[in-house]
Amino acid sequence: MTVKTSFLGKPLANPLMNASGVHCMTVAEMDELAQSAAGAFVTKTATRDYRAGNPQPRYVDVPLGSINSMGLPNEGLAYYLDYCLARQDQQPLQFLSVVGLSYDEIVENLRTIEASAYQGVTEFNLSCPNVPGKPQIAYDFELTERLLTEVFSFFAKPLGLKLPPYFDIAHFDQMAAILNRFPLTYVNCVNSIGNGLYIDVDKEQVVIKPKGGFGGLGGDYIKPTALANVRAFHQRLNPSIKIIGTGGVRTGQDVFEHILCGASLVQVGTALHQEGVGIFERLVAELEAIMEAKGYKSLDDFRGKLREID
Repeated sequence: MTVKTSFLGKPLANPLMNASGVHCMTVAEMDELAQSAAGAFVTKTATRDYRAGNPQPRYVDVPLGSINSMGLPNEGLAYYLDYCLARQDQQPLQFLSVVGLSYDEIVENLRTIEASAYQGVTEFNLSCPNVPGKPQIAYDFELTERLLTEVFSFFAKPLGLKLPPYFDIAHFDQMAAILNRFPLTYVNCVNSIGNGLYIDVDKEQVVIKPKGGFGGLGGDYIKPTALANVRAFHQRLNPSIKIIGTGGVRTGQDVFEHILCGASLVQVGTALHQEGVGIFERLVAELEAIMEAKGYKSLDDFRGKLREID
């Protein structure tokens, strides 16, 4: 029995990663991920230039997960690209996450990556919900199609998309029809559920400062939505487009459920923030115990094989 897998032909010790935004801001944090039991890791989502992000407090752990409005704090694209270039031939596999604060900046950033010597996987974040005044690109289907058409006119390296959660079957159908037109490596389902609100009842006030307290929800709150998105896109996308499952991963059972819905890899966000990089070793052990109890020898034995009721 093994939890080993592969991605783009690269062997991975297991299917686990961090979610971009968690424990990946600095070289020191990324080095800790690289030395952890995670099978792969992803950098902080980079804009062209350094960003301090939104004012504090902007992240709070709450009983069933977390709420945040980080505002894309990061060290700038050159910082993360240089890091990836320096270790791109090493294990574990790394992903470079990127976005832009405008259409032109997005294209510029991806042109920079394409022109570089970086040959690894790029994750294009279409779904950051926490930049004031900036809507999520992936909720504008026309803009998404126009942007991807331009990007794939020049970008030839492995590229995946981080998507926001969708909540309507028609939206799954419409977005999948768009995505199937392009040579995507994967889609990542999902980013946080945007614009939630959590209240400190004792103080009768919100718990984060940006956007009047509105922020992205993570953790247990979003697991059913994340699983639904993984399942829906696994059923609709070309088999060549892999799925990374993200949302509500706290135990080995959560990892198992994401894979059962069709995920090739599984990212950990809120629970990683709360527990630290030691969580990956625990999750691997819990996943192995579930597989042993069920008689599964490999991840392929159950990936995407969620049964429906006759």
